[in-house]
Order: sequence, then structure tokens, then C-alpha cells
Amino acid sequence: MNPKNKTLQLTKDQAGRSKKWILLDAKGKTLGRFASEVTKILRGKHRPDYTPHIDCGDGVVIINADLVTVTGMKEARKIYREYTGYIGGLRETPYRVMMARKPSYILNRAIRGMMPKTRLGQQQLRHLRVYTGNTHPMQAQQPVHVNA
Repeated sequence: MNPKNKTLQLTKDQAGRSKKWILLDAKGKTLGRFASEVTKILRGKHRPDYTPHIDCGDGVVIINADLVTVTGMKEARKIYREYTGYIGGLRETPYRVMMARKPSYILNRAIRGMMPKTRLGQQQLRHLRVYTGNTHPMQAQQPVHVNA
């Protein structure tokens, strides 16, 4: 076997050293398509040294979360449901109301729904920051602006 064709597998230390932060702008992007791209970056699947059992993904900073779009009739029909745990405790919030109240929740929930429901997925989700507006307080991490 040629040593050049060997599969590269990261260790936990190597993955931690190679992490960086990526800045993405959600302005005008479609919700689901944008969320799947962010999920790919958080999990590390965009890297050639992707290792499924190690957190090798990069951190993601999203700006302009309030300017994300949905297609078709989703703006009128999409409903966010939460259950309080009590009898009759189902809360339903339409997309338009949620966008007016808390636009960052919409992107957070879409991305969270695409991540694995494991301890590793929860660990990778901690590297996600979503902000409304053009500015963010993450200058110390020196995020690299990428057009996704």
C-alpha cells in the first residue's frame, strides 16, 4: 500500500489545535440550505482530516440572523411547537411572530435539528454563535469571513 493513500485520522489534541472560527452572513440565505452548510462546518465534514468520533469542526459565528429567508408558504404556515410538560401545555408560535421576537432562535433550532443527538453533537453545538444585525462580539477569536 502506498503511504500517500493512507487515511489520516486525527487525535483529540490535534483537532483542538487546528480549530478556527468562521464568520458567515445569513443575509438573503434560505433557512434550511444555510443551516445544513453550518452543520457541515460544525461537525468538521468540510475538512480532509474529518474524524467522526472527534470534535474536529470549526466554530461558527453567524451575523444577520434576522435577514434569513424561507421559501414558499412557510412564512405563513410554519409553526414552532414547544411542550411545557403540563396538561394542555403545548405552545405554538408562528414563524412570523418568532422572527419578530427572537430571530436567532430560528437559526439555532434549524441547526440543532440537523446535528447528531449525542454528547459529541452537543459539544459541537457549543461552538455556534448566532447574532442579529451586522456586528458581533467575537473579534478576539479572529473569525475568517467565508461566503457560504
